[in-house]
Amino acid sequence: MVKFSKELEAQLIPEWKDAFVNYWQLKKSVKKIKLARKKAGIETLIEHKNHYGFSLFDPIRYLIKKLNFKSNINNEEDSSSSSSNEIIQQVQNTNRAEDDEDHYQTDLFSEEDEVKEFFEILDGELNKVNQFYRGKESEFLERGETLNKQLEILLDLKQIINDRRRKNQQSSVRSETRGFYNRSNSSSLRGSEYSESVSDADETLSNTSPNHDMVVALERNGVNFIGSPRSKTKQGKPKMGMRIDIPATNPARTITAVTSMLWEDLVNNPKKDGPGDFVTRKKIQCAEKMIRAAFVELYRGFGLLKTYSSLNIVAFTKILKKFDKVAKQQASGSYLKVVKRSHFISSDKVVKLGDEVESIFTKHFANNDRKKAMKYLRPQLQKDSHMITFLVGLFTGCFVTLFIVYAIFAHLSGIFSATSEGGYVESVYPVFIMFALLSLHLFLYGCNLFMWKSTRINYNFIFEFSSSTALKYRDVFLICTSFMSLVVGAMVIHLILKSNEVFPQQVDAIPGVLLLVFIGLLICPFNIFYRSTRYCFLRVIRNIVFSPFYKVLMVDFFMADQLTSQIPLLRHIESTACYFIAGSFMTDHYQTCHSSRSYKQLAYVISFAPYYWRAMQCARRWFDEGEVDHLANMGKYVSAMLAAGARLTFAMQPTRFWWSMVIVTSSCATVYQLYWDFVKDWGVLNRKSKNRWLRDDLILRKKSIYYVSIALNFALRLVWVETIMRFNSGRVDSRLLDFFMASLEIVRRGHWNFYRLENEHLNNVGKYRAVKTVPLPFREMDSDN
Repeated sequence: MVKFSKELEAQLIPEWKDAFVNYWQLKKSVKKIKLARKKAGIETLIEHKNHYGFSLFDPIRYLIKKLNFKSNINNEEDSSSSSSNEIIQQVQNTNRAEDDEDHYQTDLFSEEDEVKEFFEILDGELNKVNQFYRGKESEFLERGETLNKQLEILLDLKQIINDRRRKNQQSSVRSETRGFYNRSNSSSLRGSEYSESVSDADETLSNTSPNHDMVVALERNGVNFIGSPRSKTKQGKPKMGMRIDIPATNPARTITAVTSMLWEDLVNNPKKDGPGDFVTRKKIQCAEKMIRAAFVELYRGFGLLKTYSSLNIVAFTKILKKFDKVAKQQASGSYLKVVKRSHFISSDKVVKLGDEVESIFTKHFANNDRKKAMKYLRPQLQKDSHMITFLVGLFTGCFVTLFIVYAIFAHLSGIFSATSEGGYVESVYPVFIMFALLSLHLFLYGCNLFMWKSTRINYNFIFEFSSSTALKYRDVFLICTSFMSLVVGAMVIHLILKSNEVFPQQVDAIPGVLLLVFIGLLICPFNIFYRSTRYCFLRVIRNIVFSPFYKVLMVDFFMADQLTSQIPLLRHIESTACYFIAGSFMTDHYQTCHSSRSYKQLAYVISFAPYYWRAMQCARRWFDEGEVDHLANMGKYVSAMLAAGARLTFAMQPTRFWWSMVIVTSSCATVYQLYWDFVKDWGVLNRKSKNRWLRDDLILRKKSIYYVSIALNFALRLVWVETIMRFNSGRVDSRLLDFFMASLEIVRRGHWNFYRLENEHLNNVGKYRAVKTVPLPFREMDSDN
């Protein structure tokens, strides 16, 4: 049977952990009572022995005394059944007003210090739970009222647009009918003209001045949009108004927002918002999506609050029963009555509003289909499958076996020996290295998911992943092992065919075919092989490439950080593309790409691209949030770009000047990166922390792990030193050394990922942030703003 303390730790909401009943502290207090009672019994026995001396009848006297004590306790329990105030005299609430915070205080008959300490802690926990529940309840209720107002405005706007569209269609039909009767020589209007008139009618609201009827209809509900003729009083003073505020999440909205801001700055007069800024169909559709997402998050918050209430009442029940058992008293009955009358149990506002949200969502966002609405409000979690675990083990065995076979064949054929030709190492081998680096990154990501789950880090909430489609660590391991089994199998087949000179001109096309297969699988539109995850990955890559035109989310800049550690992989993609596009696999002239000037210039672009994307994300976040730290973070990636450019130039022109430039730029970038890693991303190196040179809150219990991680990250940040040492090695050894250094950077990134997300999770815990805050489209502001 699982202990309740472990069950509570597994089920509680991680971000609200500090707001739950401190069950572990109460258990320690109960244990103190037990030890005090036991110590008092021993002291009584010793006093008896000191008074009467030792005798052969002492054991008999002890047993008789113990039996008498138990009988007295049973009699007291029978008598206490009729009177429950044996220990608890009363539990009073000093605040009687309904809106005031609860403050419970227990008066006891007992004079034991340990018992008094237990009930003081218990009262404090009850007050804490009530205070937190009341605060979150009022926050969610206020958010619910705001959402209702937003929904009313949205429904009014949709109704007005539908009415205008219906009137325009009727007027179009009447004009067509009049034209038919007036022009007898014309057979009918052209269908294209009619469709154009209907489409113009749909967009009339965005091309004409505000309609008086529309403004009046909105103002009946207290809505006054800025830019309308009635947005000012008769004296010309501005009224309080509404503005549709749609976030610039895509390139079109971003460009529009920037140009509008620049126009306002140049003219020094805000452009009056026409009705196109608040009643276009596209904006209404975006506003509807935002309000729908806000309702989903609100409903999720209600569910979390219900879980919070139920777990706490069980915790109070368990700890009071444990106290009754240890103290041999009946205090649970009277105290639990007070707990059940307290606000976090007696209040039914959350339940009522949750039912109201269900009905609203079903009616307005699911076309009265409750089953469809519940898919949004209560998404089903994925069930763990034993088949996935079996396949992971199967593909792991296949990978190990195939790798051993490949190593044996490579040794027998001497393809990696110093005397062998360099065609395989320079042309085909980089393709397989690319797959190996990607697989290593996937494996470390699976390890990250396992550690995040083990330490109760809510990574799905941080990345805003859907719980129904998010990958689990077993899924990632399955992808990684199957991926590498297929790759190593292709390597074995390629090596066997190449050694036996079977199809000598076509055999080197095997890596290219394998690459095309994986690209096709990545963009496959069928619902197989984790389609939702594949498409999510493609969307994130799109957002990164087109930075800063897309709004930056946590998953976007987290993935961009991963790309900064995969520059060798991107360089291998460049060489692979050149190798197959130029047809070198048919002629074995692999020097064609490396000697090309365009290839060398493209190397700079590829080396700069991940840092540039990440810098543009920082610029976009500064534009959206206005925090100067984002500009400082952008400077870190600019310094990394300079260091990467210096190292690449030194590799092509190994002169003394560029050697000095590599040392200067790389040293500055490394110091910058280490400071940001430790202070900003991990939140450690805090002098005032209670954990020396760490942070106050730590998820891992052993502090030594953090110190080792700091040292390891520091060492792995210095792998660039290898580029200026220039070891004298052959072609094969240099390729293997490059692969080893690239692998170290990926290992550092996987190690960095855990502590980066740990710090993000602790920031959410510190702010009790367990529900995503969705921006709302309709915003109140002064009409002159």
